[in-house]
Amino acid sequence: MIMKKVFLFATALLAMNAMRAQTTTHFGIKAGVNLAKLKIDNSTDSKQRVGFHAGGLAHIHLDPHFALQPELLFSTQGRQQTIGGVEYKANLSYINLPILLQYMVANGFRLETGPQFGLLVSANSSTNGSERDVKDTYKSTDVSWAFGAGYLTSSGIGFDARYNLGLSNINDISEATVKNRVWQFGLFYQFMHSDGMHHKK
Repeated sequence: MIMKKVFLFATALLAMNAMRAQTTTHFGIKAGVNLAKLKIDNSTDSKQRVGFHAGGLAHIHLDPHFALQPELLFSTQGRQQTIGGVEYKANLSYINLPILLQYMVANGFRLETGPQFGLLVSANSSTNGSERDVKDTYKSTDVSWAFGAGYLTSSGIGFDARYNLGLSNINDISEATVKNRVWQFGLFYQFMHSDGMHHKK
């Protein structure tokens, strides 16, 4: 319940900020690759599961060097592990809302960090290709903290890399702590971009 209230409050706050700064807001689309793992207490390290993320963004200028960038992304996460020749996979899908504070450098580079709120859409467990629904074993919400960097070209095309450090325990059936760990590498396009705004990227 608390997470839902935080999620709704953050969404309302972003909407108000976007309205006040609409003349300096650039919208965009993005997509990319995920390398995801689950950190589980007292468990051997698993391999990274390859997934993807896709969605939209709003780049809101606060001043020439700082911006607020909320995004709404569909993201496939989880983990995979092979034990005794048997392959196990946890396939988790989220709708994520990262809210990033960005510091922009004049040559197009940007550093970013901020919280991410996630809503679980689906969860499947796979053993040697045989799947079953395990959504009721995971919590419906997730909170992470994002750290990243990106580069925006003068054409509006950009690249970014980000690490999402899971803060909340998503395990809903036992005392074991399970947290998301996700690397993201993305390509984005920022609309309403112009060379006149290049110093504000």
